[in-house]
Amino acid sequence: MKDFVTDTIKNLPPSGIRQFFELVIGMEDVISLGVGEPDFSTPWNICEAALYSIENGLTSYTSNSGLLELRQLISKHILKRSNVRFRPEKEILITVGVSEGLDLAMRTILDPGQELVIPEPCYVSYAPTVILAGGKPVAISTDPAKGFKLTPEELEAAITDKTRAILINYPCNPTGASYSADELEALAAVAKKHDLLIMSDEIYDELTYDHKHTPMVMCPSAAGRTLYFNGFSKAHAMTGWRIGYVAGPADIIAGMTKIHQYTMLCAPISGQVAACEALKNGAPAVEKMKTAYHRRRNFIVEGLNEIGLNCHMPEGSFYVFPSIRKFGLSSTEFCTRLLTEEKVAVVPGTAFGQCGEGHVRMCYAVDIEDIKTALSRIKNFCSRL
Repeated sequence: MKDFVTDTIKNLPPSGIRQFFELVIGMEDVISLGVGEPDFSTPWNICEAALYSIENGLTSYTSNSGLLELRQLISKHILKRSNVRFRPEKEILITVGVSEGLDLAMRTILDPGQELVIPEPCYVSYAPTVILAGGKPVAISTDPAKGFKLTPEELEAAITDKTRAILINYPCNPTGASYSADELEALAAVAKKHDLLIMSDEIYDELTYDHKHTPMVMCPSAAGRTLYFNGFSKAHAMTGWRIGYVAGPADIIAGMTKIHQYTMLCAPISGQVAACEALKNGAPAVEKMKTAYHRRRNFIVEGLNEIGLNCHMPEGSFYVFPSIRKFGLSSTEFCTRLLTEEKVAVVPGTAFGQCGEGHVRMCYAVDIEDIKTALSRIKNFCSRL
């Protein structure tokens, strides 16, 4: 039989995170600081709302756009945080996680060969979704000395006549970098100058520790040209429920919905009911989890710097991105040896772009006792290098 797999798929690299964690399968006594998932269970009131809906027979399809009640709650939530109103009927789409929302957006806005600018290090799926949509990802390497933040000058230099949009994620996976209102407006002003769309992935917004998170849609220059991505996976510990959402210009949302109705059709109704409960009564649990993450962040950053792994203080998310350059190993070599010799699993920085070389990502969404043990093992490992 002839080969039916396209060259595009053959040339698409596997996820750097999942590829590395194939090594972990079957190993005993491994402490994983790798997969970016809350160690908390979904709060019970959220689970109970979903269970109650099933008991009452809510097991059908929803509108392609999602439950109207959920879209209305999201509209109110965004309005409260940003003073910007998105119409629930035409400007908000419920998706199967933020990942589906990003995929739909890429396929809606990109024609073959058009470019999308992405600051790196960044989440592993961004560039592949651009490629799968026929576009070209243009990476900008951010500087650790500047807190891994994209500057307006760097953005300006990356723009060509083929540039369609910029995708920014903050607080960032993997670096934890975030932006002030002034920094965001400066980036938005460049996008407005060149008439670009802004795609803003703010899935970690509730997990911002030292300052108030500023939604991109608040920026004057971002008005009317921003796709705002968010969801419930991280802050509400709802990764497996797979509920995300996108808010933005009605014409783009309509295009995304057209693809969504032919592929996913709708997000699971029980997850949407759970998301309604999260927005109505989930704030206390979010604050409790955030307090725990905040404590862990401070603990792991201090511990890594004491070991000699230079680690900047992340402003949000639940990741740290320390430098391992001083040891003379590649990121992959460092992670592989740390796993085999000390049974601590972390992710090579190159999984998040080539500029991640010389760094590793560690997730501190694990019990603090496990963090203590992991730091002890990392110290032992580094002492032998």
